[in-house]
Parts: sequence; C-alpha cells; structure tokens
Amino acid sequence: MPVEIEAEPEAEGFSAERLRRIDAHFRRYVDDGLLPGWQIVVARHGRVVHSGVHGAEPDTLWRIYSMTKPITSVAAMSLWEEGRFQLTDEISRWLPAFAEVRVYDKGSTLRPFTVPAVEPIRVWHLLSHTSGLTYGFLRTSVVDSLYRDAGIDETLDLAATCDRYAELPLLFQPGTAWGYSVATDVLARLIEVVTGQDLDTVLRERVLGPLGMTGVRRWVDGPDVDRLAAFHVADPVTGLAVPDPATGAQALRPPVLRAGGHGLICTAADYHRFTRMLLNEGELDGRRVLGSRTVRLMTRSHLPGGLDLGALSTGGFAETTLDGVGFGLGFAVVQDTVPGHGAGNAGTYYWGGIASTAFWVDPVDRVTALFFSQLSPSSTHPIRQRLSQLVYSALVD
Repeated sequence: MPVEIEAEPEAEGFSAERLRRIDAHFRRYVDDGLLPGWQIVVARHGRVVHSGVHGAEPDTLWRIYSMTKPITSVAAMSLWEEGRFQLTDEISRWLPAFAEVRVYDKGSTLRPFTVPAVEPIRVWHLLSHTSGLTYGFLRTSVVDSLYRDAGIDETLDLAATCDRYAELPLLFQPGTAWGYSVATDVLARLIEVVTGQDLDTVLRERVLGPLGMTGVRRWVDGPDVDRLAAFHVADPVTGLAVPDPATGAQALRPPVLRAGGHGLICTAADYHRFTRMLLNEGELDGRRVLGSRTVRLMTRSHLPGGLDLGALSTGGFAETTLDGVGFGLGFAVVQDTVPGHGAGNAGTYYWGGIASTAFWVDPVDRVTALFFSQLSPSSTHPIRQRLSQLVYSALVD
C-alpha cells in the first residue's frame, strides 16, 4: 500500500517548493549510481505532506535491519507496563546463563584476561545498549574479535544464540559506557521467557497487529517477491551501489534466528504507522500500545552521568554525529543540536538500519520522517544529515 499525501504542505507549516528539494537532491544519488532507489515520507501532526519514491515502487518491501530494534523495545515496554519486570531487574532472573558474566580487561584474542562483572546486566542496560555486549562486525576491539571467532551465526535459534553470547566476555562493565550491540536480541529472548511465547507472536500481538502494520514479515515469498527491493553494497573504492544477490536472497526463506535486533521487512506505509503511534505517545486510531508516560520515559536519555554518546560510545558506530546525542530505551535521543551542528530540535529521537533506512520523530515540531533504500553500509553517504537539513529548511511556520 503506497503512502498517500494527506495534507497540503502549507496547511502544516511547510513550503511545498522547499519540500520538492528533497526529491531533487536524492534523485541525483540514484542517477549517479550511488543508491539503487529510495522512498521518503515526511509528515507533520501525523499527516503526510511529502511522499516521494525514485528507482522503486510505492509498495516496495524494504529490509529494515536495526529499525527492528525500536519495535522490539516497544513490545518489551508493554510488558513492563503490566508489571512483568522492572527495568532494574537482573536479566539472569530469566536468563541464568548471564548470572556470572565476566568483563574483558586486557590481552589478545588468543589470551584474553577477564575480570568478574561488578554490576549485573539489568533490563535497562539491554534497552539502552549499556550492557557491555557488542557486535562482532564492528571490528573495533578484542571482544568484537572474540564474537567473530566464536562462530555464532544465524543457523542457531534465539535461545542458543543468547546462551553463546553469555559465554563471551563483556566489552565493559555494565552501565559504564555505551556500545552498539546484540543487546536487543538478548532482550528479545527475555521477552520470550517472560511471556512463554515466541518473539514474533509477541510482536504481532502487542505491536504489529494493534497498529495495523499488516505488511511486516520476516521473509518474502510468492507474488510479493517482485516487491522486495534488491540488496546492494557500496563499492569500497567508488562508493557506487553494487548488487549483492546472495545477501538479498536471505530474505526469501524463513530464518532460523528470529532476532529482536534485526530481521523485519516492511513497507514505508507500515513504518509510518509505527512513527505515528510514537508521535501520539503510544496510541494510533484508537488503539493504545503504550501509555504516554512510557513513551516519554523511553525517549529520554538513560546514559550514565547525563553524558552523551560522544563521551560514552566505545566506537564503531558513527553514521551521524554523536555529540549532543543521548540514548533512551530503544532510541537515540537528541539532547542538544548545537554540539553536532544539526537541524531539528532537542528531544527528537531516531534510529536506522544498516541498509540505509532511517526514521526520526520530533515531538517539538511534531514532524516524522522516513527514508528507505537498500545499500549497505548505511554510513556510505550522509543520508540522514542531508534529509534532516532538507526537511527542516522546508518548515517555515
């Protein structure tokens, strides 16, 4: 289902002429071979004022990768609202393999030296990426190498995968730094244990179903295969988009690993409904997924000491500036736009995926924006920064 224009731009404080700059700018990326195609949706007060597509179709199915994380986080917080756990609870209560985790201190991948964790991993650590877990693909530390050497791949299910993560040392003591990680996968396993249901059932019952996100799935088959965007990687020398059919074909079969941190596929219309719910502080079309105070809690920074990602990040993640940006419970949160010299407002929260998908929700100007493409890695081009510049320069009220 395509995303239709719902309001004249001027009625929502935008300049129609300036909004046209968005498509003109990003069309050049496709024409120059830098992106395979894209889809952009901009809304204010929940009403779409700009919907553009180039090199794709309005009902294209996009692999959203880490844009799965906010959906999983919302599902987790719906359980928190029911009193199923506290944010300060130790995760070992449900995942005993994490009861005695150790932390990397020094040494090489062949002879790492570890020390006991002085603080247990707690639920809020998973939601805020302050657990000490990491990602093997980051390639910035000895612990990342240990993840790769462990041979953990997507032939294992979620329970077995998380047990393997528990055997590996943490990158830092929980709650002392920020490191992008598999934490949302561990959170997903905690959700399964708490509910006694598989993750996809929980997502469907608590988030996707109530929000009418009917196009979301883990894999694509039948006639919908023709709607799936082709996956591309960036040539390391030229930056040009090169087809990667082998990676793309992974979306054509049911995965063994039903992860919480990646794996969902959806349309722009589906994710637009998710961002509308967030903008409305938990409600959409009369269906409430979260309480308003819960959304406000999730979209405030929970980083220790009130510091930002620029001070606390362990590296390996820098698609946008980290200065003035905190991290909440499932979202990066802009605390101050000045240090990063960015457009927009403090209080804006956002995230993206490795194949060049991104979204943000601005509760101050009540703007939401979505960008979809299929180019990995997403740091190849400054898409998020450019889109933000173009959207906010078109806001003229």
